[in-house]
Amino acid sequence: MEFPLPAYQLSPLHYLLTSPALFSNQLVPENYVSWTETPEAHVYTADLPGVRKEEIKVEVEDSRYLIIRTEGVGESTKPAMDFMRKFRLPGSIDIEGISAKYEDGVLTVTVPRSFRRSGFYIDPADVPDRVEVLARAA
Repeated sequence: MEFPLPAYQLSPLHYLLTSPALFSNQLVPENYVSWTETPEAHVYTADLPGVRKEEIKVEVEDSRYLIIRTEGVGESTKPAMDFMRKFRLPGSIDIEGISAKYEDGVLTVTVPRSFRRSGFYIDPADVPDRVEVLARAA
């Protein structure tokens, strides 16, 4: 037994194709944070539209975590948007070189890598004139 759809009722396909969620540019949250890794640094980019520069706080906790958040400037003011993200930092970074800039509603935090050479230096004056062989290779 078939049940035909009434003429005034739209097909389910119509609702799917006209759904705002399907074609919306709001699939990415408004306060999305992206992380990019370059050979020189780790770069965190946060979209914070409408937030004033004075309301943004970037801090490092325990030399392991990067915290980006918004705070009110005074005790009675509230920031334009409530925002807080915490990221675990990689091991080989230069904490003193962390920088941030805020431009056109986008906060960019740059965490530079620290390059440590694990090599060593042998002073030629410390090398004896004659080298003895202690064991022969098999």
